[in-house]
Amino acid sequence: MSFNSLYQIGGEITREYSTRSTEQIENFIEDVLRKELGEYEAYINKMNGEIMEYVQLKNLCESILLHLSDGIKTKMNIGGNFFMSAKVSDTSKILVNVGLNYHVEFTIDEAVKFCDFKVKSLENEANVIREKAIETKAHIKLALLTIGEKEKLLKAET
Repeated sequence: MSFNSLYQIGGEITREYSTRSTEQIENFIEDVLRKELGEYEAYINKMNGEIMEYVQLKNLCESILLHLSDGIKTKMNIGGNFFMSAKVSDTSKILVNVGLNYHVEFTIDEAVKFCDFKVKSLENEANVIREKAIETKAHIKLALLTIGEKEKLLKAET
């Protein structure tokens, strides 16, 4: 997008804000734009959490490939924070939650590839939301600038 097109878009938004009262603009900023920005940030945090889970799963799979091919001893939560010891003797396959609580059995190599794919997919989705958040922040700044300009004009008139 070129500077001229951004300037035209900014001009249209500024004209839209300039026809409204300062109180209406402030209410719009608080009620709509800041709420929208908060939702975007919450969604980005959720996406980052999912990305971290897949990175941890990938690291676990790589550790299994390198060091734990003969089995794993672990503790399993059997409910109500009660744990029991467990031994996994066959580490050639793993169940992975692929979404909507649906689990698929993968080999360790397939699980690593799936984790890479899922991380890239989630990062792309988070980047789209980040762009929307940046756009919303720009709208907030434009609205605040419009308020400032209106106040300057009102002071100049008096």
